[in-house]
Amino acid sequence: MIQVSNHSVVYQDGALRPADAAEKTAGQARTMAYGIFARHNTSGDMASLQLKMDAMASHDITYVGIIQTARASGLQQFPLPYVLTNCHNSLCAVGGTINEDDHVFGLSAARKYGGEFVPAHQAVIHSYMRECYAGCGKMILGSDSHTRYGAFGTLAFGEGGPELVKQLLNRTYDIAYPKVIAVYLTGKPRPGVGPQDVALDLIRTVFTPGTVKNAVLEFFGPGVANLSMDYRCGIDVMTTETACLSSVWCTDDTTRRCLEELGRGDQYAPMAPADGAWYDNLVEIALDEVEPMIALPFHPSNAYTIREFKANAAELLHGVDEATRAQFELKNPPAPLTEKLRDGEFYVDQAVIAGCSGGTWQNLMRTAEILKGESIRDMAFGLSVYPASQPTFLDLAKNGALADLTAAGATIRSCFCGPCFGAGDVPANGGFSIRHSTRNFPNREGSKPGNGQIAYVALMDARSIAATARNGGRLTAATELDFIPEDRPDELYHFDDAVYRNRIYHGVGKPQPETELVFGPNIADWPEQVPLPENLVLTVCSAIYDAVTTTDELIPSGETSSYRSNPLGLAEFTLSRKDPAYVGRAKEIKALELKRRAGEIDDAVTAALRGFDPADTGLGSLVMALRPGDGSAREQAASCQRVLGGVANIALEYATKRYRSNVVNWGMLPFISADLESLGIAPGDQVVLRGIRSALEAKADSVDALLVQNGAEKAITLRLPNMADEERDIILSGCLINYYAGK
Repeated sequence: MIQVSNHSVVYQDGALRPADAAEKTAGQARTMAYGIFARHNTSGDMASLQLKMDAMASHDITYVGIIQTARASGLQQFPLPYVLTNCHNSLCAVGGTINEDDHVFGLSAARKYGGEFVPAHQAVIHSYMRECYAGCGKMILGSDSHTRYGAFGTLAFGEGGPELVKQLLNRTYDIAYPKVIAVYLTGKPRPGVGPQDVALDLIRTVFTPGTVKNAVLEFFGPGVANLSMDYRCGIDVMTTETACLSSVWCTDDTTRRCLEELGRGDQYAPMAPADGAWYDNLVEIALDEVEPMIALPFHPSNAYTIREFKANAAELLHGVDEATRAQFELKNPPAPLTEKLRDGEFYVDQAVIAGCSGGTWQNLMRTAEILKGESIRDMAFGLSVYPASQPTFLDLAKNGALADLTAAGATIRSCFCGPCFGAGDVPANGGFSIRHSTRNFPNREGSKPGNGQIAYVALMDARSIAATARNGGRLTAATELDFIPEDRPDELYHFDDAVYRNRIYHGVGKPQPETELVFGPNIADWPEQVPLPENLVLTVCSAIYDAVTTTDELIPSGETSSYRSNPLGLAEFTLSRKDPAYVGRAKEIKALELKRRAGEIDDAVTAALRGFDPADTGLGSLVMALRPGDGSAREQAASCQRVLGGVANIALEYATKRYRSNVVNWGMLPFISADLESLGIAPGDQVVLRGIRSALEAKADSVDALLVQNGAEKAITLRLPNMADEERDIILSGCLINYYAGK
């Protein structure tokens, strides 16, 4: 059971009690998070943090753009350990040579600037950082939203590429001091209940009400001692799906022994909240009351106990069918999911255990134990298993677990993140896949609804996936089995780093400036962006009224990942699954703006300017969405709009801090409007902003605008709340590249 108390609490003598407001100032400084922030803050003001990281990490979808941006801004060498992993486009299966071209570029950059390069199939990014970098009291920044290493006592943040660029240029990660929320664990998980079950229960409780949005979660309590490091990591990595900023756990003898096994025992330090620690809210998790869970399409928060799902399967599956029809408007939708019910039991088509959340040693050991001597039984059902690192793979090979899995009919794959973002194990049209991975957003299984395809992903824990596989695809909670292997808190795999020593380029602190970067034909520089003009006439090119818009919808994952090194090529996919007409509309406005800049003021440009002087008035596009940016940290969700001439977003609120940061760093205005739903904004409407540059320079937190709809004009107010001075300067410059180049 998970309970939320929406009031502040104080930790005292091993227990939590309601807080007095007077205790806040002293009590904030007694949390684990405060101590880590204080050691990394350079501002001298704990209310406004300016943080320097201990290390950073990127994968092969993000590092090319980051390095290209930093180069354009004056990069000379990496000033901190920067790990370049290759776990997203590692199959090199789409687009000819372009994926491996990125890998070659990454190795040349690691040599030139002094970085660490992890070749393809060696490790999933977060597994590698846990094994080799996470340590007590550290801070790590990664260009992937699931950058979470809290179980090691590390505060880690997943952000868009420009935030990593700032660190590469010796700048800081700037945030207001966040809320810190206590997550108090008691009890011990029942056999058959795994970390994904705990995580999904947490997500379904806190995501929709926004309980922990942009907060730091601090895990402690007597229940922590009953969890292994793999178990803790499995819960921790999924905190991203709660919309929190980061997470950190208390450390103990289990943490120490794990770091010693990894050869980094000197990076252990005991961490726990001190008496008097003050927390903004409290989340209590009774581990012994958590049940096996399933998160139905299309979000991790759409979660139920498997027991609840089985009792209401027809109704819940009908709800998924209705959501599918509403979201994708398929002309020929697949058969109703209720047809997968046979004799009252639900049968799935596919199962996958993979990535930073699923492919851990303990998860795969439990899977192997459940399937040992058994068979998945059904030719129509398949199970794929992806160990998350080669040391994990090696130990599972040595202890026989991989042999047991293979004999049962599972397919063993290399270290790869593809099943988490739609680039691996794509089911058939209408297929239903259960996965121990991080997300089940639309298209995360790789289908293309625009082409008439749709498949489904539900999230489950590896233990119940193994139980389902043992029953030939019949959905089964691990707790239903006669034989239920237990998780022990002292379990550790033997970490043999020989494979890393034999394959990884360790160049941190050893730059070779004479090294030439190796560019493939798909690797392109960012196109030029211009500073913000005095006036703007913006055309709405997409209006999205969904409750939440994910970054997957703003720029799809999957096969588009191969084009992340080519800003213009990738931009062609912007909103392609959500609003296919967007790109064409945006290009029309951009063409007029390019004419204006060139001085070609024809009738079309004159009409678009609405009487404004072309010398100081820009033409651009904007996207309106109620709550954009849930999900991935990918900066391309914003940069692709910018490449197509985007100048602003208008939202009720931004779903995540990281998406708003991406909007700002790419020179776009992050407008907020409380009246958005009533304005009826639609594609083709215009927003006229007179004196917007002067307003930004004057540090205005709201601006007057004119909304033009079908020839009628209406005065509206757009807000720019909580904008830092540097954020204003970035937008005034046109983008982060221009801002740093100007310095």
